[in-house]
Amino acid sequence: MSSYKVLDVNDDLPIRTKGAVHSGKVRSVYWLTDQDSARLIEEKGYDVPKGTELAIMVISDRISAFDCIWQGENGLNGVPGKGIALNSVAAHWFKLFDEAGLAGNHIVDIPHPYVWIVRKASTVRVEAIARQYITGSMWRDYSKGIRDFCGIQLPEGLEAHQKLEEVLITPSTKGIISGVEGVPEVDDVNITRANITDNLDAFNFKSADDVTRYEQLLSEGFNLISKELNELDQIFVDTKFEFGYVEDSDGKTRLIYIDEVGTPDSSRIWDGPAYRDGKIVENSKEGFRQLLINNVPDSDVLLNKDRMPERESLAQSYKLPQDVMMSVSDTYVGIASKIVGKDLAIPKDPRAEVIAILDEQYALID
Repeated sequence: MSSYKVLDVNDDLPIRTKGAVHSGKVRSVYWLTDQDSARLIEEKGYDVPKGTELAIMVISDRISAFDCIWQGENGLNGVPGKGIALNSVAAHWFKLFDEAGLAGNHIVDIPHPYVWIVRKASTVRVEAIARQYITGSMWRDYSKGIRDFCGIQLPEGLEAHQKLEEVLITPSTKGIISGVEGVPEVDDVNITRANITDNLDAFNFKSADDVTRYEQLLSEGFNLISKELNELDQIFVDTKFEFGYVEDSDGKTRLIYIDEVGTPDSSRIWDGPAYRDGKIVENSKEGFRQLLINNVPDSDVLLNKDRMPERESLAQSYKLPQDVMMSVSDTYVGIASKIVGKDLAIPKDPRAEVIAILDEQYALID
């Protein structure tokens, strides 16, 4: 067995909730009772309107890629330190966004490195993606002759991993969007700006101006992170942001950042010295994706959406060597430590720590 206790299962904590726990690929969300939300807003002095719904968001150490969860040998069903790395990086960028006067975010408190207390937001159903280099899926499509990406025409003659003349916004769907002409009813498909502006309700936008606003916030956030990473000699290649609406204490509805920003899970980050030397060294999950592509018996299973049942079966049966999982841990914890400016300590038993803090300091454990 592994000597590490990773937080692989995070949707069964004894937190007092209303309704079912929502379990995503990496995070689980526990919606608090109205009484507990009101109590915490009062006790902790959170800057949100009375009556705001709060949730406990617990991150795991699970690693997903190609829409599947992957596991290691010896019971290592997650990547040690991955959860603390993601949360620490996202919280760091959100803090810098606040200092720069950008939009707010959904976090109201951070009780533990694996835990956020967040406010409820009405989610925009767009994955807001910005790209500064041609790589990954964009390069794979480009190399097959595709030049139209989300309504943007790319020029001929681009090479893999080349920097683009400008940062491109290439949105995709968040969840399945129904009844929109030209948009397939499947999750995570590329869309154009016109798809969004012609169907504001379907994508949960309140106005066309807010489409411009999300693009502005995406660009501002991207540029801030890119500049900060550049000072660390790291390259911000591309990223995904998410947005939602909240009502602030002054009664105004605002678009804010939600989910996570600028993390090794939601972004590609390249090592600057290696790139100048003609090599790509991934300091993000893309390295894990490439590792899978290079090691599974048939990489087309990972890249072909029509083979999803086979992919899910492979993910359940395929166990990565422990040294591979630890190398992924080194990547996550290493880039996170560089970004936040200090070494991150991997908790010995994150699950026990989370339960103890939520019980002793927040009285949320039944």
